[in-house]
Amino acid sequence: MSDNITLGKALNHGLRRSLEGNAKVVVMGEDVGKLGGVFRITDGLQKDFGEDRVIDTPLAEAGIVGTAVGLAIRGYRPVCEIQFDGFVYPAYNQIVTQVAKMSYRSRGKVRLPIVIRIPFAGGIGAVEHHSESPEAYFAHTPGLKVVTCSNPADAYTMIQQAIASDDPVVFFEPKRRYWEKGDVDLAADLSGAYPLHKSRVVRPGTDATVIAYGPMVRTALDAAAAAAEDGRNLEVIDLRSLSPIDYEPVYESVKRTGRAVVVHEAPGNIGLGAEIAARVTEHCFYSLEAPVLRVTGYDIPYPAARVEEEYLPDLDRVLDAVDRSFGW
Repeated sequence: MSDNITLGKALNHGLRRSLEGNAKVVVMGEDVGKLGGVFRITDGLQKDFGEDRVIDTPLAEAGIVGTAVGLAIRGYRPVCEIQFDGFVYPAYNQIVTQVAKMSYRSRGKVRLPIVIRIPFAGGIGAVEHHSESPEAYFAHTPGLKVVTCSNPADAYTMIQQAIASDDPVVFFEPKRRYWEKGDVDLAADLSGAYPLHKSRVVRPGTDATVIAYGPMVRTALDAAAAAAEDGRNLEVIDLRSLSPIDYEPVYESVKRTGRAVVVHEAPGNIGLGAEIAARVTEHCFYSLEAPVLRVTGYDIPYPAARVEEEYLPDLDRVLDAVDRSFGW
């Protein structure tokens, strides 16, 4: 039996189940305790598990991640919350120079099972530092796993899988989707869950492939529904994992459809879309009927809230890219 809950509530349930299942799991971050986090993702956890397991930290991201490194070396599984995407940069040095490299530096003798939760992307009427998409920085860094959920069911299982992993995981949460609901089986055993680092076809199609992740999966699905009214059948793929990327479903799809459009909120210049386009071109060149196209944010700092809708990729921009692909 499934429960119809929001993505934010699914994350809360997933964190709760991980805390219940392993006494070495600790949650830490700014206002995660008594307040339950800015987005209330950790609501009620400190009350039920105590201040030693759900820890309110100072406003110091480098300190949060640095402390997590020490805890992980001592056998704990820290889950760090970065309050907003743009606040992660003070901790960037810790993440890239320590978290990402410790296992390699020690030849696998020292593992850092740290999860760094980052609410990311826009659509909530906020400004810079609160609406950014910094995923490419971390996906580019060897030694880090990077994942993002797009729906409540994935949120529930993926956060648990990330916490159970012995590798450091940067877990991006699409903040504008926190309040969207979906069916979640809260009693499901993780042993049967979809693999953490696997892509998934979320809408089968035959005419073109739309590749997205995080908050843009819903946008891609909406575009596919609109295209269907005009008789065009789009396949939508949710990448789910950004490092590593599971390309096989992407290649298989593009070889069938002959067309590909990559969608993400981050700026287009040297973004993940560029890497995906290059890989698809290398592996599917003789199947392509048109160049791989990208629909992205613009190459500017995140704009003021009153114009963010003009900045963000939307249904019309995705459909325009699909039309251009067919008109090539």
